[in-house]
Amino acid sequence: MLSLQTKICLLFGIEIPVIQAGMAGGPATAKLTAAVSEAGGLGTLGAAYMEPEALRKAIAEIKEATGQPFAVNIFTSKDKDDFSRLVDVQHALAPFRKELKIEEPQITSSADWSRQQFDICMEMGVPVVSTAFGLLEPEQMEAAKAAGIPIIAMATTVEEAKQAESSGVDAVVAQGSEAGGHRGTFSLKTHSNGAQIGTLSLVPQIVDAVKIPVIAAGGIADGRGLIAALALGADAVQIGTRFLLAEEAGTHPAYQQKLMDANEEQTVVTKNFSGRPARAIKNRFLSEFEEMGTQPLPFPSHNTVTRDIRAAAAKQGNSEFMSLWAGQSLRLINGKASAAEMIGEIMEDARNIIGE
Repeated sequence: MLSLQTKICLLFGIEIPVIQAGMAGGPATAKLTAAVSEAGGLGTLGAAYMEPEALRKAIAEIKEATGQPFAVNIFTSKDKDDFSRLVDVQHALAPFRKELKIEEPQITSSADWSRQQFDICMEMGVPVVSTAFGLLEPEQMEAAKAAGIPIIAMATTVEEAKQAESSGVDAVVAQGSEAGGHRGTFSLKTHSNGAQIGTLSLVPQIVDAVKIPVIAAGGIADGRGLIAALALGADAVQIGTRFLLAEEAGTHPAYQQKLMDANEEQTVVTKNFSGRPARAIKNRFLSEFEEMGTQPLPFPSHNTVTRDIRAAAAKQGNSEFMSLWAGQSLRLINGKASAAEMIGEIMEDARNIIGE
């Protein structure tokens, strides 16, 4: 019989094998992170776009709200800015700014706080650190090991998972193509649109290839997905899209409404918001930018260039110009609830399946 007490539970000191995805950019708040951890899972703060002092404040808030383990997710991308086609891209973005009544901003570079974020995690004793878009530097891994802080890495292929294991990570996320938002593909040179391997295929192949615990992600939103992942050899699941509707999440109300109205046919993998492939609900911005035929700048430059548009759209409640990151299992998310209620429902479904 499958057990819901897995190696991941022992490794991270959590009660149930459910990890909340980081979801950087606002949805994964300190309140959501703490709520998931209090409910027995591993809450994750999406820190990638947070300024250092904001990260310090959020970690302190989480620690005040819960004594349970939690994670902080940071980007480890080696991508450098490339604004060589900035004039063309700004020309393509001009109609969106005109409709939103905002001026074109002056852009010189993209902020990169990843090293500072890692140092803050070490300094403040964050229980678990997870990375996306690559791996920690060897000296950072040594620092984490010395501090006894487990490291999780995202992987979208077997080779990435093997690299992660060799680097010293304690667990790896097998992130299928169904996942919402940015997935953790290390380099886009081989897979320009990100590796498109589905969760059902990816998880058992990574399980067979590595000795460290595997966390399944991509299209998992309920107890059936949890049990299926465990049957494939995973030791936990990572869930993102469903938690976007949690009461504690920082998801914009207009974004939440789109999540509830959309279905699996309405998501696409696109680079047009950030320059890096990410799964989102298709809206006017994606359709119209694609029709213009202008190629986006690489990540992180394009993400920086479109930030003002996304921010203005959020301020105006206009979901047609917001980045609506979402996985493919949209019909499985059934409305707003607290994080604890969501986890309770997932675990009740899972236990009913295995007869616990």
